[in-house]
Amino acid sequence: MNPTTVRRSALYTPGANPTVLLKAARSNADVLIFDLEDAVAPDAKAEARHHVVCALSEAAIQARSVVVRVNGLGTPWCEEDVRAIARAGMTGVLFPKINTEQDVKTAELMLSMHGVPRSTELWCMIETPRSILNVQAIGQLALQKGSRMSTWVLGTNDLVKDLRARHTPGRENLMPILTTALLAARASGLCILDGVHNDVKDTTGFESTCLQGRHMGFDGRTLIHPGQIDACHDAYSPTESEIADAREVIDAFSLPENLGKGVIKVKGRMVELLHADIARQTLALADAIAA
Repeated sequence: MNPTTVRRSALYTPGANPTVLLKAARSNADVLIFDLEDAVAPDAKAEARHHVVCALSEAAIQARSVVVRVNGLGTPWCEEDVRAIARAGMTGVLFPKINTEQDVKTAELMLSMHGVPRSTELWCMIETPRSILNVQAIGQLALQKGSRMSTWVLGTNDLVKDLRARHTPGRENLMPILTTALLAARASGLCILDGVHNDVKDTTGFESTCLQGRHMGFDGRTLIHPGQIDACHDAYSPTESEIADAREVIDAFSLPENLGKGVIKVKGRMVELLHADIARQTLALADAIAA
């Protein structure tokens, strides 16, 4: 993934509600996820699919980065979902419950068979114990020539359910899982988004876990309500202090007396070339956000 791709927030929007789909386009989320899976009852799948296809043709939505979450591989609805949205021009297609390498290959094949343009990305939900156990092998497929896989989305609700665990404020019970997925994503050059925060009214808990995810290394987070966007952006955007520090590091390495050096001193601290690389990434992300 390009490190300057801005995916701080990805807002889930239920496909069964056409009014909400169009309203989502007016939000400032970086990505909109139109959901045909969990947010849609079985008897409403066809109707929701129709609403999503119609919404994708709207100019306001075509101007946005939109990903459609289809139903899972092996369900009665998945292939029809892909067929219906194949030419809609969205950013990506999100497949839930990707558990194995074969699931990725099946999803890739389905996209190609139905004529989904090569520019459309494959997004994968990592949300089961089996997927975590296979996460390294799944990620390695992204390194193969021609792979569409670009982004993973952590499904923390499903993980908690399958583990028979509980949601805790600090998510300490999920730390091994989140770290394992992050390591595999980074080793494979993938963008990775943290899971949702269920309690929309719990702003303190949401802000805390956003910062936790940012400190861990996530690129952004999936959201269930527009009211969560601003706090999410605050957590996943470089601060003014970080931007100023980044400029100081780059400027210092650019001084004639520091050219060719691997380590220099900036404001009393030792700074290496790797810190200059981090500084350039910080400024590139800040510029991308500003744009």
